[in-house]
Amino acid sequence: MLHQTFCHIPGIGLKTERRLWEAGILSWEGWRNPPPFPLANSRVRDIPVFLEASRQALDSDRPNFFTPYLAAADIWRIFPHFRARTAFIDIETTGLDADARITTIALYDGSTVRTYVNGRNLDDFVADIFAYTVLVSYNGKGFDVPFLERHFRIRLDHAHIDLRYVLARLGLKGGLKGCEKQLGIDRGSLDGVDGFFAVLLWREYERTGSDKALETLLAYNIEDTVNLERLLVEAYNRNIAVTPFARKLAIPAPEPACIPYRPDMECVERLRRAALR
Repeated sequence: MLHQTFCHIPGIGLKTERRLWEAGILSWEGWRNPPPFPLANSRVRDIPVFLEASRQALDSDRPNFFTPYLAAADIWRIFPHFRARTAFIDIETTGLDADARITTIALYDGSTVRTYVNGRNLDDFVADIFAYTVLVSYNGKGFDVPFLERHFRIRLDHAHIDLRYVLARLGLKGGLKGCEKQLGIDRGSLDGVDGFFAVLLWREYERTGSDKALETLLAYNIEDTVNLERLLVEAYNRNIAVTPFARKLAIPAPEPACIPYRPDMECVERLRRAALR
């Protein structure tokens, strides 16, 4: 979709972009001077230079060139071009307070699931995450990334597709689980398990050393993460469907990820009963 994108050019918005498509300018290669209609908010002579810079950024794997110029709800456009260097991420924590700690992290790149556990291998995340150039999260701009940067004392300067904004533009709201339900994604035995329950699972693991509690937490954390790919592909295709490029640029639904952990339902029910007392 980037080759068909013009709304990242300063002074060109979504309405003007659509007018360009309707006038037959369907890609960067199709740009012509003068344009088919006046562009009051853009310096026309600078557009070919900006488009050449865009080509170079795309060819040299620099998604960060585009993201400062795109609205948060439009960053989905970069996905297929940088999919091989994209990491879907989600973290679990001990709570929302300033002194809360990261408990687990899940990372998925479309083929491999990696997990990181506090007290075991959490620091391995730093070396792994910089193998990617794009992050995908749900509400990660406001939660996951600041938490990660603070904990590891690093700067995650990746291009970032935050699905909270992408999905909201499509009318899908209500948090990650709410969006999943609206799109028919079934969590099976993990249905009803949420972030608060993830805290309970970690406390149980810390208190008893229960591998079942930890594996259930990791299964939940991974489910959050791999579902991001399904949500992004769905959002991408819904956005593409209202452009002239629907047939050409739509992408197939991803294959289901292999989740290496299974929730222990006895543990879940026991903690659920204890929380209700």
